[in-house]
Amino acid sequence: MARRGDKLREHILWTAKDVFLEMGFERASMDVVAGRAETSKRSLYAHFESKEKLFLAVIDFVRGLFLERLKTPGDYSEKAAEAVTLFCGRYVEILFYYPSVQMMRVSMAEAERFPEQAAQYFDVLFTLVHARLSAYLKAEFGLSARSSAEAAHRLLGQVIYPRLPRALFGIDPLAESFGREALSPEFDLKPIREAVTEWIEWLQKH
Repeated sequence: MARRGDKLREHILWTAKDVFLEMGFERASMDVVAGRAETSKRSLYAHFESKEKLFLAVIDFVRGLFLERLKTPGDYSEKAAEAVTLFCGRYVEILFYYPSVQMMRVSMAEAERFPEQAAQYFDVLFTLVHARLSAYLKAEFGLSARSSAEAAHRLLGQVIYPRLPRALFGIDPLAESFGREALSPEFDLKPIREAVTEWIEWLQKH
């Protein structure tokens, strides 16, 4: 049965995401998207009136997927330290998945053309993640807003630096898969646990 309505729109977004990741914005075309989505150009344009509008919709779609898969620290465990560890682990797992890094590269490459979307994508990947962690630390560890924000910055910095710039520049290999619904059992949490332990020790001293 042919896809219609919202199902077709979502299918197009999944397909277009892969096309943009593979080809970049400039080289990607509506013809390629329509062909791979196995739909007509007429149907494609009925949902997205231009390649620019399709690209913006893909960025918005990816932002939603990221936050949906990440969740909040409190969703992972009733024990605060374990919740923080698993949240940071899930963040790292998703962030360093090959398509995630490739989407960052594409978004950065098109930042001059689509500055608002680039800023919004940055906010999802970093600002909102920091806000979720900061709010949890404030509530669970009794920190002030300023202290929780500083603590979240410190901890997130530990788990993604220098890995993120190395990943963006193609120096380190990227993950080819990850747990779609939850943190993969194969994911190595050891460095994350060490970072959280160091953070708790730092917190106790301050």
